[in-house]
Amino acid sequence: MPAESLVLPQEITETAVPEEAALGLDGESQSHDLLSALLRSVRLSGDRIVAYAPPRIFSIGFAGVGSLHFVEEGGLALRIGGHPRVEHVSRGDVVLLPRGDRHYVSDTGGGTRAATGADSAESDAPGPARWLCGTFTIGDPQASHLLGSLPAVIILRAGGSPALEGLEVARRMLLIEMESPSQGSAVMVARILDLIFIQILRAWAAGSDAEPNWLAGAFDPQIGAALSAIHRSPDHDWTVEELARACNLSRSAFAARFLARVGKPPATYLAHVRLDAATNLLRDTSLSVALVAKNVGYTSEAAFSRAFKNRYGTPPAHWRRDLRTH
Repeated sequence: MPAESLVLPQEITETAVPEEAALGLDGESQSHDLLSALLRSVRLSGDRIVAYAPPRIFSIGFAGVGSLHFVEEGGLALRIGGHPRVEHVSRGDVVLLPRGDRHYVSDTGGGTRAATGADSAESDAPGPARWLCGTFTIGDPQASHLLGSLPAVIILRAGGSPALEGLEVARRMLLIEMESPSQGSAVMVARILDLIFIQILRAWAAGSDAEPNWLAGAFDPQIGAALSAIHRSPDHDWTVEELARACNLSRSAFAARFLARVGKPPATYLAHVRLDAATNLLRDTSLSVALVAKNVGYTSEAAFSRAFKNRYGTPPAHWRRDLRTH
């Protein structure tokens, strides 16, 4: 059933993320900004904001875009893809689906019970649902393991995170741009959505229940140093011993801590970072496959091509050709 919505605007200017900033991301004294690396590698940017106020019985599908839901009134049921689990969210909750997984937002069932003849259920049904939905353009969802390894959904419950105070300010700013659009509103909406995306990921990664992941590892005071080294110089022939020294840990303690925080061994993580860097070079430069392989740390073009094909299902030259013909 279609929902009543207010959309601003139809076309949103892409948010630019500078390659180098005053933070000195290329300096040895500064830690590598992995979250900014994510935004660059997948070319993610805020898109648009929609206000939903549907009838009591509804189901709205989303697919192919990163999505953000601010629940303003009532309750919602969230189903992701074909998974049977249903997440229930209510007023004040904030939901982020960073990978763009297909999902459905629907009523919580009160209206359905009433429709089947259970008249007494109507008094127990939640009030009409109302929420804001922001979307994010994901320019290259297949090019980065950073995006793919994030959880399908992150939920910040009302009153459960200090980050919600800042998110409430951002929500009010979005409402102002929706209710009184003016020159620059398109870019304002895009920038605010970007900030919200970052803040939610920060809050999730810093939480005690964050699953093993590169971002959770980046917040670890010891493992973060190893991740910074890998991302800063993916072409270097990193050994576990070198990375352990960077973290002031023994080899065994480092390997165990890295696996616990990041969810994969250092060598596997390094291979993923190298292939991510390779896709950027194949897409954005005219370097030969041999030079791309060398620039991301492979001593053999054949070895690089095998690793690339195992990851993406096609050799690097074909990947580049297919990308440019679409």
